[in-house]
Amino acid sequence: MKIFRMLFLLLILGSLLQSCSKENQKIEVSGTLQQQGITTYQYGTHICGGYALRSNTIDLDLYVGQYVTVKGEKVPGYPVDGGPDYLEVEEVY
Repeated sequence: MKIFRMLFLLLILGSLLQSCSKENQKIEVSGTLQQQGITTYQYGTHICGGYALRSNTIDLDLYVGQYVTVKGEKVPGYPVDGGPDYLEVEEVY
């Protein structure tokens, strides 16, 4: 009986760890980076590859009009109001 309890706990722990790691997966998106205009969903400062973007560390304005690849993490709680996924950009190349 103790073995079954231990296996059950290990299965639960494993599934929790797996779900946590999925939330922090890096996403790469390529396309022409554009400034965000007026939208119905009202989040993000820029768009690229169908994603709304923001960055607290990179000046995305430097890349407007350029074909780039951006790498970042999804912002929790988005998309909303029929908008796109929302990325916090950590790298641009």
